[in-house]
Formats: sequence, structure tokens, C-alpha cells
Amino acid sequence: MGTEKERNERLGQIEAMLLRYLPAEEGYQKTVCEAMHYSIAAGGKRLRPMLMLETYRLFGGTSAIIEPFAAAIEMIHTYSLVHDDLPAMDDDEYRRGKKTTHAVYGEAIGILTGDALLNYAYETAARAFSMEPGNETIGRAFQMLSQKAGIYGMVGGQTADLEAEGETERSEEKLYFIYQMKTGALLEASMAIGALLAGAGEEEVRTVERAAGEIGLAFQIQDDVLDLTGSFAVLGKPIGSDQKNQKMTYVTLYGLDAAKQKAEELFLSAMQRLDALSVQNPFLTGLLRDLIHREK
Repeated sequence: MGTEKERNERLGQIEAMLLRYLPAEEGYQKTVCEAMHYSIAAGGKRLRPMLMLETYRLFGGTSAIIEPFAAAIEMIHTYSLVHDDLPAMDDDEYRRGKKTTHAVYGEAIGILTGDALLNYAYETAARAFSMEPGNETIGRAFQMLSQKAGIYGMVGGQTADLEAEGETERSEEKLYFIYQMKTGALLEASMAIGALLAGAGEEEVRTVERAAGEIGLAFQIQDDVLDLTGSFAVLGKPIGSDQKNQKMTYVTLYGLDAAKQKAEELFLSAMQRLDALSVQNPFLTGLLRDLIHREK
């Protein structure tokens, strides 16, 4: 079975899982529930839940305990995109070729939709506690999910990224902090939680987390490259937004060729870490390779 066919099958399974965990579109709060469905249905690679599920399989996990966390991390990722697109942030009207949530429902509902997705993510992940009451790793996984999404993770990175716009003094240290927190943190959570819930050892969890961090840096650098070289037709969103918002990126600091080289170096380092593990998942390896060499 080819990688593309496998990926489509897994993607279909993730889409079905997300639908099972989303709230019903009913009641006086129906509009925000509809907007949650709209935001999730915008599609995408479902990278974070896929990485979580594949890392879980890598270490031999077979329980349904992983599903609430996989659904939750996609909700958290989607909430961040909904808020990123708001007029106060990137002010984007399109994402993945579709109107953004605030463009369809208005800015106020856009804000509430992001709030709802974040809160519902934690409500969803918390279901795992009743699925396996004696599983102590669930609490650790929940703590990791919360931390990587918050001020010591994605939100912290987004704050630094926002405040760095228009700065004349630019440093690699701050850029790496932004990338590690804004993009890398949720990827680290995805893979580390998958390993943790599958029963991996402490050193194995740390190895996976470090590899995911490097993948996150490479992913964001590749995103910088695509913002400069891509097209709306391929990316499904406006290009050149980094320049428009005067954002500090690896491309603006070091140039296009150096950015491509750095992304490749980080990817190879991450692969070396994963190859050193006693277990292997060829699908996961192929997924990560395609991720860094993607065109959208």
C-alpha cells in the first residue's frame, strides 16, 4: 500500500474522529457550534493528530485512550488559526482556499469560536480520565497538552512573534524562541503525548520531543520559504503576509537559500534521533519527510 493511499485512509479516520468529538449544532449556542464545525471542516493536513496517532502506534499503543487527545490537539491548533486570522492579528480573509471564520461569521463570533474550540479541547481531552481511571499517564499527558498550548508554549511564542513585528533589531535567539514555541510546541506535544500514552520510557519520550522540536523549526522555516515562493492557488491563502506585517523570519534574516539549507539540516537531525530508537514506523518517517519537502 502506497504512502499516499495510507495517508488518505488515516486522514479519513481522523476526519471521522473529529466529527464524533465536535458538539452538536443545536441550542441557543448553535451559531458558535456551527462556526466550530466550519473552522474544523476547513481541512488541512491534520498533521498534529496524525503525528500523535503514529507516534502512539510507533511504541505499540492500541487503546482508544489516544483519541480524545488527538481530537483535542486539532481543536487547539484550529482555535489558534481562527484567532490568527482576526483583524487584530493577521487580518486574513482566506485560509486553505475558504473564507476565514471571522469573514463568514463576523469578528465577534470569530473570537468566541476560538475561545470555544480551546475550551472544548480540554473538555474533550478530559474524557480520557473516565476511559482508563487508573492510568496515571493521562494526567501527565493532560498537563503537557495544557503547557504546550499556553504561555510557555504556543501563546508565548505568538506573543513574542506579534511584538517582534516591525522591530529593527532582529536576533536568531528570539526567532528560534518564536518558532519553537509558536509552531514547535504543539508538534512536541503531539509526538510526546503519543509516546507517553503508549508507555514509552522517559528517555524515549524526551528523544521524541526533541525530534519534534527540530521538525517544528524546520516546518516553520519551510513555511517562511513558501510565503515568499508559493502561490494562492497552491497554498489556499494570501502569500507575502510576512512582508506585509514586517515579520522577522529566517528568510529575512539569512536569505532564501540559507533557509532551505537550515530546514534540511534540522530535518536530518530529527530523523537521526528517531532512527536511533529501538522501534520504527515507516509511515511516520515518510510523513515527516513529505512535511518538510511540501509545497503547501
